[in-house]
Amino acid sequence: MPKSKLLFPCLLLGAMALTSSASFADGPRDFLQKALEGDNSEIMLGRMASDRARDPGVREFGRTLAREHSDARDDVLRVGRRMGIRPQREVSPEARDERERLSQMRGREFDREFIRYMTDDHRKDLSEFNDEARERHGPVSDLARRQIPTLQKHLDI
Repeated sequence: MPKSKLLFPCLLLGAMALTSSASFADGPRDFLQKALEGDNSEIMLGRMASDRARDPGVREFGRTLAREHSDARDDVLRVGRRMGIRPQREVSPEARDERERLSQMRGREFDREFIRYMTDDHRKDLSEFNDEARERHGPVSDLARRQIPTLQKHLDI
């Protein structure tokens, strides 16, 4: 068989493999795992800010993040139990890196970096939650819709 006739089926199979892995990566279970990791990250960094921030408003924002992401985490676990999601305390690699950065800072430098990170992180979260809310993944998409107002509030603070 000529090479050109073999090329198209190979390209087609490669495209199908990419499509199926992309669909799997964006599935409802994966979304819940990432949401749980994100909540754990926000709780950790929020507690850090509530202890170390200089500005009282930043300390209060840290307490708010820890409290509201604890509630969101409970919601993720309630929905996730049906899909085999188990409680865990893993945080995102980005949050681990940010914790390390913040641990080296004090005063206004800490406050500015914390707010910068939270702004960027909540923009990304809102995009992902809006994407999931548009899907038809039943309770998982419903969870995303429920949590969008809180994420937006955190971005607006």
